[in-house]
Amino acid sequence: MQHYLLKEIRFILILPLFLLSMAGALAQGITVQGRVTDDSGAALPGVTVLLKGTSTAAPTNAEGRYSIDVPTGEGTLVFSYIGFEPKEEPINNRTTIDVQLGADAQALEEVVVVGYGTQKRSDITGSVASVPKDRLSNLPVTDITQAIQGTTAGLNITQGSSVPGSSGGISIRGVNSISANTSPFIVLDGAPFFGQINDVNPNDIESIEILKDASAVAIYGTRGSNGVILITTKRGKTGQPRISYNGYYGVEGLANKLEPMSPEAYVQKYEDYMIAQGLAQTQILPNTYEVDNYNAGLTTDWLDAASQTGKITEHNLSISGGTDKVQYYLTGGYLNQDGVVKGYEFQRASIRSNLDATLTNYLKAGTSLYFADHNSDGGRANLLFATAMSPYGQVYDEAGNYEIFPMNPELLFENPLLGLTTDRVDRRKFITGTAYTELTPGFAEGLKYRLNASYTYEIGRQSGYTGRAANNRVGGAYANNNETNNWVLENILTYTKDFGRHHIDITGLYSAQETDYFQSGADANTFVNDQLSFYNLGAAENRTSSSYGDRTSLLSQMGRVNYSYDSRYLLTLTARRDGYSAFGANTDKYGLFPSMALGWNIANESFMQGTEAVNELKLRFSYGQSGNQAIGVNQTATLYNPVRFPFGGASTIGVLAGRLGNADLNWETTTSANLGLDYGFLGNRIRGTVEVYNSRTNDLLLSRNIPNVTGYSSVFYNLGEVRNRGIEFAVSTVNVEAGKFRWETDLNFTRNINEIVDLYGDGEDDINNQWFIGRSLGAVFSYNWLGVWQEGDDIPESFNAVPGDLRFEDIDGDGRITGDDRVYLGSTLPKWYGGLTNTFHYSNFHLSVFVQTSQGSMKGNPDIYYGDEAGRRNIPAAVGYWTPENRSTEFPSLSYRNPHGYNFARDNSYVRIKDVRFSYTVPQDFLDKYGISGLTVYTAGRNLLTFTDWVGWDPESNQSSRGSGNWANNYPVVRTVSFGLNLTL
Repeated sequence: MQHYLLKEIRFILILPLFLLSMAGALAQGITVQGRVTDDSGAALPGVTVLLKGTSTAAPTNAEGRYSIDVPTGEGTLVFSYIGFEPKEEPINNRTTIDVQLGADAQALEEVVVVGYGTQKRSDITGSVASVPKDRLSNLPVTDITQAIQGTTAGLNITQGSSVPGSSGGISIRGVNSISANTSPFIVLDGAPFFGQINDVNPNDIESIEILKDASAVAIYGTRGSNGVILITTKRGKTGQPRISYNGYYGVEGLANKLEPMSPEAYVQKYEDYMIAQGLAQTQILPNTYEVDNYNAGLTTDWLDAASQTGKITEHNLSISGGTDKVQYYLTGGYLNQDGVVKGYEFQRASIRSNLDATLTNYLKAGTSLYFADHNSDGGRANLLFATAMSPYGQVYDEAGNYEIFPMNPELLFENPLLGLTTDRVDRRKFITGTAYTELTPGFAEGLKYRLNASYTYEIGRQSGYTGRAANNRVGGAYANNNETNNWVLENILTYTKDFGRHHIDITGLYSAQETDYFQSGADANTFVNDQLSFYNLGAAENRTSSSYGDRTSLLSQMGRVNYSYDSRYLLTLTARRDGYSAFGANTDKYGLFPSMALGWNIANESFMQGTEAVNELKLRFSYGQSGNQAIGVNQTATLYNPVRFPFGGASTIGVLAGRLGNADLNWETTTSANLGLDYGFLGNRIRGTVEVYNSRTNDLLLSRNIPNVTGYSSVFYNLGEVRNRGIEFAVSTVNVEAGKFRWETDLNFTRNINEIVDLYGDGEDDINNQWFIGRSLGAVFSYNWLGVWQEGDDIPESFNAVPGDLRFEDIDGDGRITGDDRVYLGSTLPKWYGGLTNTFHYSNFHLSVFVQTSQGSMKGNPDIYYGDEAGRRNIPAAVGYWTPENRSTEFPSLSYRNPHGYNFARDNSYVRIKDVRFSYTVPQDFLDKYGISGLTVYTAGRNLLTFTDWVGWDPESNQSSRGSGNWANNYPVVRTVSFGLNLTL
């Protein structure tokens, strides 16, 4: 009922406004044309010509000419262009208006957020990329990773699952470590962010910057080795209060349905299975329940029973404004998502308050407060069992209850809907607050002191109860609680000075950070009934409990100097020193991470003046180090595990050897070099960046085997080295500007080469962990598959194979297929990836098409092989099997037992139409009549079409119909179509 009312309200609001706007568009008007030049009379292409107070705009072409439709002969045209003073011209019924723009020294450079401050983009010496702002609006997404995937060179995001509330994996410029965390460090509004990426409401974000090289990330020391993501949220601006609403409603479906075999094909498969096994078939199907339902003509579409049309709704309301002294931004959001697999739900409610106040002419203060509540309650259906279940099993028994084993007496697969009866709670609350005070003393021009204080509190609760009917008549419950406290204090001193052609910017930092974590849990089973669920674990016959806590601290100092001469020659020097409490007693707990960078603004040289075709040309080089703490809490200490054992007729607690510590453990250190070229041509209609980089991470944290006589099997050491090399390319172009039509393209490409340089210092590979010197991490180490043995093939007796078995290459030539015949086939890491966005504008209509790709990676594909389960379960219709009549060259016989443990590794490259957006901006002159500042309506589609040779649910997803039973690995990628609006009063 609630969804119905929301849809009705939205329809009532949009329909009359849309119809009236279209009527207003038909009103009589005039066309104004003209030419825009600079002070010397040279044409200025790409100038924005805006009808003041409206969204009607037009750009100038390569000759500086423009044409714009004006509803009436009155109004004002605003001419704006980067690097020039904006200019306003009253129309006064004129049809030709020529304009000359003067240079604006203060507007020449775009300001970009960098670590602990901002810089003009032309003065940046490090590798800093900005996520296109249009990816943060009119795009229905539930978390940031969905918005930025494929948008930025060097940034690789994998959407491993579409589970409601889940987020994608993030890496920047490859994988730098084997055992340590490889995710980038996230900074939110200048403060370290300790939550999960989906804690942040994407609608609150103003901008996102990606820091990639040593010069850009060294300022964050031990936390910057995997790159840094800077997120800046929206803040209030001086002016009248603005009330904004944006919301959307979407439907979700399976992007690629891996349909199980039909009932008829399932019956044939069992017959073929019995023939392949050489067994006599005594009944039509293997299990009693199946035979009974077959005879009764009863079938079940289990995939349909376990799935549904997903629904997603989000509402965001914000109020912003302020005076010259105080600016505010208040917003609240609510997201509700019902997944495509029954029972999967996610709700997020969030509130944000950003406040900035100028207290005196030398003192400024502000706060950022944020609260997010996550709810993923409820039992869930099991897609694994739904794809495996016989079509001749039934959902319900005669009493109307769920049939626990629909293929009885087959007990391998339970009813996939049984999980819906589970009483399950999964909730998390995230609270963070940041306050700052900024002092600008009058006695020293350019000197500024800032104190940042942030605190984060996160609590989680996971509880569940599986009823006695579904749990061997005993009932089972668990209850877990955890909480994390983080606080950070940062003292930042900056000094900026211009003298002549020289500019200097100095930043100093002293900071402290502490993290306190505690977790407790209990499990219980054997209840007398299901009434108490998990609310009284003491009512169970068997109970266990556990708890854990730790605390770490980080103390840091940092210094950075930015120098430029005449905006041509640039220098950045950075050094950060971090001390981490978790390091052992035998090592220095502090690490020093320096970096330097040089920049040359070639376009500002005198010999480039008058070159109208070149607007920007800058060469950059950086070199430096960053660190990875790598060490977990108590990693350097020797630990013992408690154990209960009988002694003297009683139960006694003792200890056994757990883990051998190493008090010499230290940082992992990444040393990297970066060479980049920023360019802009033809009035910046062609603009982009080319970069090459080389990084080496040494002193890796690795587990090394030791003799068991010590009482331990392994110990951690700082050993080994990993290298990442690559090239990145990004370009943005304005392809066509003709009247009301404009076509823009954004393209990015990343090629990363990951390589293990050394492991244990002996030049030997570690086959057990599949780490190979000279090869990439994520190795796919398996047999070289040559097809399927056919009847008539000359099969060597030593191969112990028959027609219908998989055929592998005998690498060592010993006449047998053994583990020694395994070879390095590839890596789960892609060889290259990229994104392509084409955006089309016509008048107030806008269309954006975003294509994302990942190429050159491999992974095992269990969806195309089921081993000895093949006679007792359903299999995908797209996956066949070999028979003497159907001589498949790809899939084996149903009798094949896979004695070598082959994982069916296949190339999972893909090209995907990631999202398409179509929007209409209602003309401002029409909205002014109703006191509305802006209205945009849009429709968007996500994961619309995928081009791949992969056979399975999805080439990108970690989901597998033969995967484990956990939630994340049992959920496919989904396709979403949504409708929304952005309204501003």
